[in-house]
Amino acid sequence: MNQKHKILIVDDHKLFREGLNFVLSQIEGFEVVGEASNGKEFLDMIDQMEVDVVLMDISMPGLDGIEATTRAIAKHPSLKVIALTMFCDEEYYYKMIQAGVSGYILKESGKDELANAINTVLRGENYFSQKLLRNIIINLNQVKNFKGAVLKHEIKLTPRETEILKLICQGLSNAEISEKISLSLRTVEGHKSNLINKTGVRNSVSLVMYALKNNLVEI
Repeated sequence: MNQKHKILIVDDHKLFREGLNFVLSQIEGFEVVGEASNGKEFLDMIDQMEVDVVLMDISMPGLDGIEATTRAIAKHPSLKVIALTMFCDEEYYYKMIQAGVSGYILKESGKDELANAINTVLRGENYFSQKLLRNIIINLNQVKNFKGAVLKHEIKLTPRETEILKLICQGLSNAEISEKISLSLRTVEGHKSNLINKTGVRNSVSLVMYALKNNLVEI
């Protein structure tokens, strides 16, 4: 029998937790091992159980998802957290990114995207809803809370890195970039890793914001 990946749900709405629990029970390979209604409950639980992925609400009474994620990742650096969000939570997007989430998914997403998001972060990659990523790009000029890396010196990008960075900023996934420019997926991933290292950011969304704020590409 294949071992199931252990999921912990953190959300202050019981009905939503129960619905999410049911959806996950219909997906092969996943098992919900616990539920928490706020950040404090989550922090108390995370030290007592083995968890592969946390599905974390942002806005909760008491200790919210931002602070809970920050504290949990500081104590458990390998912990993978996917933020659950609505478009009205936009002011919190950037704070959760800074907190170190591995992914971001809209609460309106379907079962297939949820499974894809979890499997993606389990592979050690980041997952950000393309719909959400496009929304972040559109509203980038209004970002006030993002305090990511600031360009302090000229970053030298190769023509290929610039090409791939532009496609990332357009919201294309690694697989879509691979197909579009006829490179292997591994090569695309390598270039993306180099871009993240050169810019000093944490993930794809931070890379997009960094690139556009510092005029590395135009889209």
